Amino acid sequence: MKSYVFKALVTVFITVLFGVAGDKSLSIDDIFGSTKFLTRSLKAVQWMKDGRSFTFLDTDTVSKSIAVFQMEVKTGVQTMVVSGASLQLSSGDPAFRFSSYQWSPDEKSILFVSSPPEKQYLSRVTPAGNLFLYTITTKQFIRITNVAVPQYNQKFSPDSKMIGFVRENNIYCYDIFSGSEKQLTMDGTEHRINGKFDWVYEEEFGISDGWKWSPDGSRIAYWQLDEHRVPEYTLTEWDSTHLNLVTMRYPKPGDKNSVVKIGMVDLTSGTTEWIDLGMNDDIYIPRMQWTNENTVVSFQRLNRAQNTIELMYYNVLTKSIRAILKETSDTWVEVHDDLRFLKNGTFLWSSEKNGYNHLYHYKSDGTLINQITKGQWDVDAMYGIDEKNETIYYTSSEQSPMERHVYSIRLDGKKKRQLSVIPGTHSAIFSPTFDNCIATFSSVSSPPKITMNKNDWTELFSIEKNELPILKQYKLGTVSFTTFTTSDGVVLNASIITPEKFDSTKQYPVVVYTYGGPGSQVVKNAWGGSYYLWHSLLAEKGYLIFMVDNRGTGARGVAFKKIIYKKLGKWELNDQIEGAKYLASLSFVDKNRIGIWGWSYGGYMSSMAILVGSDYFRSAIAVAPVTHWKFYDTIYSERFMGTPENNPEGFTESAPLNYADKLKGRFLLIHGTSDDNVHFQNSATLVSALQQSKKQFTTMFYPNKNHGIGGTTTKIHLFSLMTDFLLENL
Repeated sequence: MKSYVFKALVTVFITVLFGVAGDKSLSIDDIFGSTKFLTRSLKAVQWMKDGRSFTFLDTDTVSKSIAVFQMEVKTGVQTMVVSGASLQLSSGDPAFRFSSYQWSPDEKSILFVSSPPEKQYLSRVTPAGNLFLYTITTKQFIRITNVAVPQYNQKFSPDSKMIGFVRENNIYCYDIFSGSEKQLTMDGTEHRINGKFDWVYEEEFGISDGWKWSPDGSRIAYWQLDEHRVPEYTLTEWDSTHLNLVTMRYPKPGDKNSVVKIGMVDLTSGTTEWIDLGMNDDIYIPRMQWTNENTVVSFQRLNRAQNTIELMYYNVLTKSIRAILKETSDTWVEVHDDLRFLKNGTFLWSSEKNGYNHLYHYKSDGTLINQITKGQWDVDAMYGIDEKNETIYYTSSEQSPMERHVYSIRLDGKKKRQLSVIPGTHSAIFSPTFDNCIATFSSVSSPPKITMNKNDWTELFSIEKNELPILKQYKLGTVSFTTFTTSDGVVLNASIITPEKFDSTKQYPVVVYTYGGPGSQVVKNAWGGSYYLWHSLLAEKGYLIFMVDNRGTGARGVAFKKIIYKKLGKWELNDQIEGAKYLASLSFVDKNRIGIWGWSYGGYMSSMAILVGSDYFRSAIAVAPVTHWKFYDTIYSERFMGTPENNPEGFTESAPLNYADKLKGRFLLIHGTSDDNVHFQNSATLVSALQQSKKQFTTMFYPNKNHGIGGTTTKIHLFSLMTDFLLENL
């Protein structure tokens, strides 16, 4: 039985990376302290309207400054549009450093945002500096703003005559012809935010731009978030004599959220009207966008429990609100970006209402026309619709939850075609005309390759090969995929990394890597980057690396994902333990030496594993873990757990903090003290609980480091620490 299991494991899928393996050993400095393994990508891609070319950011090899480049689809010829070295307000200025660029709708000018002097603290998004305008034909370069505070969410009006932006939580408009600036909102304060978002909206709804031009540019619709009632949380920076305290507004489960409003400002009169969102202000508005009508804006209203979402239309002229579509769930509803308004007034929408995420076509009044995609698989992303040919392009997990492929399908749900065929993970950025796309492919054996493809996936030319020939010099692990069945009959996907000279007659210790959070995946046929290289380093030192996508993870439908509702940690840990049992059944695994590590939700999982699942895991590393869901934010925690008031048992049973007395194995707990996402409070309270339980463990904190614990020397220190811990304790 055991030998058969191993045979099944290696024959399902096995890849020896880069052909002949080299003889060099990887080091932590190689992986985290050098650029030798970095892959190139296209940065800030923007298609031109005719679809014949696109622009992107890269380094000007002559001046060494950042520049905008343009690539022609037909020829692949690349030319430089403008370099930061040539953008000067006066003679002799140094090369202009900018953080972003944006074409005007008429494609006659480019809006640049200067790189800010320093990072703005507690922001989920890259902040903006001052604004500058470059005119293509005249090569004129002018400064639009000159202030010490950053401008956010800058963009041209649809007619290219104005530029709107957010400064100090108010919305401004700059008239390009007259050079005049007008303030459109007047009530913005430190905690009343117009045109952008508070911390929790940015983090959990993935939105940063809080205002939208109407199609004709006569109005601006915007979010306002008043966070005065949101409790404060204080972080400590340790590099000043008397300490620097940084206070943020951070709502935790059961706390008050920001009051959200939708305002509509008329650019001619400067007056704002407010949309009536209802009597209940304890709601979310996670999405808003204009329809194709100049007078109708849509917004999505989500209740606090996040199990009911409504698509609403507001008519600016009649001041009327219509509910167009409503979805409810016994668990939670997913917020998505798949709403597309078509020229004929109909719209596209994605939903999990039939058990899998699929695309639907609706009339303007919300009447269903047809379900477009169907099957026991999830649509992963919709890239858009070629309205002329009534063809939609999207990616899905239809071939395998471990892969992503690009498809096309007719609006009526007919003539579905799988465009990408090579096993792995595919994605695309389609041109506005949908004639071509920038395609990206990677697999466990292939770093990301970027090509220009036709819409039938015929490759025109290579953009970035990322062959990384240097990897052929190193000893790299071999990745294989398999499945196993849990004791209650659920089939789980898993992968394993073995050393270059794997010997099935020996017994190896195993390091389990996990994330495990709702809708996530770690078992994917995609390039693993620095984590794969570090795991290869561990493999060379005699370890196997194992990953399993537990129940609650994505790409396998609603039933598989939402079983975790109101009991986070239960099924995820159950399946990680099932993974450990599966490993123990393999003849080449030392069942007494199975360890686990993870970061963030993975840190939560590894904490649960070493405390509740200590009979199966000998050691664990938890980086930046949640140790009690009462410490995390409202939107995330309540989406999956409800509140401590209405689900006290769930919050108690899901908390590693409550199992400190069960620690038996070796435990390394790591956290950044300035983590604004998963607060250091999580680890500090777990440390206290472990001490009270007289449990010995190891900990490392990183002063002034956030959730990512970034910095080259810091990363070297961190992964050296984790490597040494595993060598000593597994």
